[in-house]
Amino acid sequence: MTMATIMVPRNAASRRVKVKAQREMRRMWPGTGMKVTVDALPSPCFVADARGITRYVNSEAMTVYPGAKPGDPLSFSLRAPSLLEAFDRVCSSGEAERISWIEKVPTETWLEAHIAPMYMPGTAETTRPQELPDFVLVVVQDLTENRRLERMRTDFVANASHELRTPLASLTGFVETLQGPARDDTEARDRFLAIMLDQASRMRRLIDDILSLSRIELRAHVRPQTRVDFCEIIRHTNDALSPLAQDMNVEIRLDLPETPVLIAGERDELIQVTENLVENALKYGSTGKVVDVTLTPGEACEDGTEWQLAVRDYGEGIAPEHLPRLTERFYRVDVDSSRAMKGTGLGLAIVKHILTRHRARLDVDSEPGKGATFKVTISE
Repeated sequence: MTMATIMVPRNAASRRVKVKAQREMRRMWPGTGMKVTVDALPSPCFVADARGITRYVNSEAMTVYPGAKPGDPLSFSLRAPSLLEAFDRVCSSGEAERISWIEKVPTETWLEAHIAPMYMPGTAETTRPQELPDFVLVVVQDLTENRRLERMRTDFVANASHELRTPLASLTGFVETLQGPARDDTEARDRFLAIMLDQASRMRRLIDDILSLSRIELRAHVRPQTRVDFCEIIRHTNDALSPLAQDMNVEIRLDLPETPVLIAGERDELIQVTENLVENALKYGSTGKVVDVTLTPGEACEDGTEWQLAVRDYGEGIAPEHLPRLTERFYRVDVDSSRAMKGTGLGLAIVKHILTRHRARLDVDSEPGKGATFKVTISE
């Protein structure tokens, strides 16, 4: 009886010690349930303890931050001072925070992090603000694409309004002049009416391109299923632009396969692509007097499952600093030259969106004084 009385308290104390040790271990390393939950999240996630030591990293975080690993300080992977300061505040207050910051290296990137404390079962609700959290969950989201799209929309509205405002101001001014001082001036009236017609045509082209771009964006996620003959489309473009080539004294030379090249695509949209590229070559490369249009099997697929359309001119070429921005809306290498050629600044943006819908890509090679080559790589 005496031995039993002595052993019972010792066993109870031993169990309490073991339970406490197990609880401390659970508070040091996340359990399987927490790991599975964090792995299911699509964003990079870090689970750290209150001292800032990383205890678990999900697979998405491993991809984005290759050097991240459990046991290292969180600051080894996430170096943003504002995030680390927010982490300390969350540990002290027990309140979740959301912060955003910008990283400049290697490229400008907008990031947002949601930092939330996590308490293991057994911690009383009333004591949580006074105790350090067992773990802190840091979820990082890349907002770069969203911010870029937001900026593009803002720039698009600003540029479109500017492009429309200029011809509208011209039309208003000429109408007021015709109603006033030039009411009875036949020569001035004829001259002003010609300019007004040109400005109205410019607005019509701009509106047509804006509507075309909007229609393409609405169907950007739907890949065309019909099969069309790419050679026939290129020949159709050549026939349509032959009068312009003759007016500009430029020869279009075609080098196409003898047999049809069938690809998955929408005929009208692919005609827009080829007409934009060939028309640009005629207008801005006219000094070279020749435009070469070739269609060849892609380098990666000699069996013909991938084809490359190349439109090359021998004009003045494009400076390297302009190449990355050619497909931006309303971006022009030379504003005066573009407007003189009746360009809207949306042609290559339309080309890019059409090719994106067709899962194709556009590459540009150019050197000043040696012309430019626009290459479209598209699969069957």
